Amino acid sequence: MYLQQFFIDGLGCASYLVGCEGAGIAAVIDPDRDVQKYLDAAAERGMKITHIIETHLHADHVSGNTDLAAQTGAAIYVHEAANAEFLHQKLTGGDSITLGNVELRVRFTPGHTPESITLLVVDKTRADEPWMALTGDTLFVGDAGRPDLVGIEAARELAGHMHDTLHNEYLTLNDGVMILPGHGAGSLCGKAIGSVLSSTLGFERHHNAALQVHGRDAYIDFATADLPEQPGNHKRIKQINRQGPRALGEVLPKPLSVQDSVPQFRRGAALLDTRSKADYKVKHIPGAVHLEANDQLSNRIGFVLPPDAPIILMLADVNDYRRVVYSLARVGYDNVIGYLSESLETWEALGLPTTSGDVRDIEPQELKTLLESDNRPMVIDVRESWEYTQGHVPGARLISLGEFARHVNEFDPQQPIAVICASGSRSQSAAALLGQKGFETVYNVVGGTFNWMQHGLPIERN
Repeated sequence: MYLQQFFIDGLGCASYLVGCEGAGIAAVIDPDRDVQKYLDAAAERGMKITHIIETHLHADHVSGNTDLAAQTGAAIYVHEAANAEFLHQKLTGGDSITLGNVELRVRFTPGHTPESITLLVVDKTRADEPWMALTGDTLFVGDAGRPDLVGIEAARELAGHMHDTLHNEYLTLNDGVMILPGHGAGSLCGKAIGSVLSSTLGFERHHNAALQVHGRDAYIDFATADLPEQPGNHKRIKQINRQGPRALGEVLPKPLSVQDSVPQFRRGAALLDTRSKADYKVKHIPGAVHLEANDQLSNRIGFVLPPDAPIILMLADVNDYRRVVYSLARVGYDNVIGYLSESLETWEALGLPTTSGDVRDIEPQELKTLLESDNRPMVIDVRESWEYTQGHVPGARLISLGEFARHVNEFDPQQPIAVICASGSRSQSAAALLGQKGFETVYNVVGGTFNWMQHGLPIERN
């Protein structure tokens, strides 16, 4: 048997290639949109990908199943409760998929979503009992899948199903079964997912908080309390995955001259500047959205641009093109027209404007000084309500990041605004949106509320 895990930093998504080298066949579980890595890994092991299996319809990222199917001819498998609209084979609990000496046994494990499954992996050359469990978004290292991404109105019902799944399916497994989840740290599909990418059922039985709550009603309360922000654009992503994602095909850089780009901007295309913050501050094109090409790009783009926007990229290096395009495509931003291939000097030589400056990073003590000045900024806290009530900057207004874009027009662009979150990550996304909308003075509080409290500065709790 061969098994390989693939992990995407930032989104925290894990996918898997599992197969039998002797039979030369393999399956990919929960593929992301950059499918070349699965093709390369299978080829290196002399295996052909014959099965593509989804543990559920994802809400945080767009699947690469249709791309992979187009390139391999493999069938896509999804549980029948998914009501998937693309060509697929339906799975039910109790089904099994044979890959030579490897058997994947399907367990129906609803809770995170109504159609969630777990795959128990059996290596018949060693034993007839499961060795590993590919748990999707049901059981994580240190956590279990959140129940609200299908819709908050269904959260309590799904939390009850999750309780039943954990106790009737998972806790009946042997302690030695390896837990291989669909997410690690960075994902918003759980509340407290660990950074280690595998565990054992025995360790989780004793040390996973979700497995310590035994009463069904108590678990429902536990699972629906203190939920983190929902992934940006999650309802649209879920629908894309139900309908079947558009196959991307080969991703190649598409250079655009200034003359090519300007008409696109006039028709409504967005300019996404992915250079470093330092380069952006020195000089940039007015109205550009600035998000660095790092592992948080997928998480942040949904809060600053609409998903159907045509996008032109500004890159520090053309070699970043493929990586950036996949970072956007993973969350349903497929309409990348190309990248601006000419310099800002060429832009200026054609009489087009540039500007400088940006959202300003400030330390907590500096924010405190500003709050005591005549030019006091409005403080906006973009965390979730449960975080806010545990302690916030006095007078800060709560607007969660997921709701932030809906409220931007309520603010005065000439009034200074300071944005704060827990650590400075979510606030950077909100600050970028304010900068793109032309707000004159925007501050991002470095280190967030945690840093504010570490400096011994006052907090309110309400």
